[in-house]
Amino acid sequence: MIPSTGSGPQGEPGPGTQGEPGPGTQGEPGSGTQGEQGARTQGEPGTGAQAEPGTGAQAASSWLVVIDPQAIFASAESAWGSPFFGEAMPHIRGLADAFGDRVLVTRWMPTADRSTSWGDYFAAWPFADQPPNHPLYDLVPEATALTPHPTIDLPTFGKWGPEIEAVVGRGAHVVLAGVSTDCCVISTALAAADAGAHVIVAADACAGSTAENHAAALHVMSLYPPQLTISDTAAILSAL
Repeated sequence: MIPSTGSGPQGEPGPGTQGEPGPGTQGEPGSGTQGEQGARTQGEPGTGAQAEPGTGAQAASSWLVVIDPQAIFASAESAWGSPFFGEAMPHIRGLADAFGDRVLVTRWMPTADRSTSWGDYFAAWPFADQPPNHPLYDLVPEATALTPHPTIDLPTFGKWGPEIEAVVGRGAHVVLAGVSTDCCVISTALAAADAGAHVIVAADACAGSTAENHAAALHVMSLYPPQLTISDTAAILSAL
């Protein structure tokens, strides 16, 4: 297993705020700068239990899952664009280079059934009510070569399910990165832990709607050790 360093907060698009579709109420746009996000995450003591370094075999079989690195969540021109995505992307790239072929990338797609509560959701966010091939839903250019595998496209906040397990296996060791920490990352992480996966969230490789929302999401996820722990890119790479 890869070592955890606790929950260092950062900012990322989240529930009902700028940056990524969120299940909560509409929030205020993220006001933290990139520097603020880093200051609130790196080196801050975490509240969760620290994971012990795993065996070489475990590290070698771990997978990286990059959540939703799409234009709609990364662009400054998008209402859901995270102000911290540019800071997280180099860490995502570094992790992907190290994991090689053991990388999956997901995309959030606007294909949910409009007769359900998703209809209300898209009514609240009409700019996102576009066909799946709209440029908003494209991967950002820096993410197009992260993986040799097809993207896993789902209309849900959480991306964990049979589509990912079919590739990584049940009870797999996975590292999560991407956007947003406070929406699709946390939704995926909790579902993965429930399904029996060994989950580590790379805090500095995630981007949030605000520094506060990122920190809050990391705090919640840090409450679920040993199934779910928080680490950073340097510690993860040192264990591979």
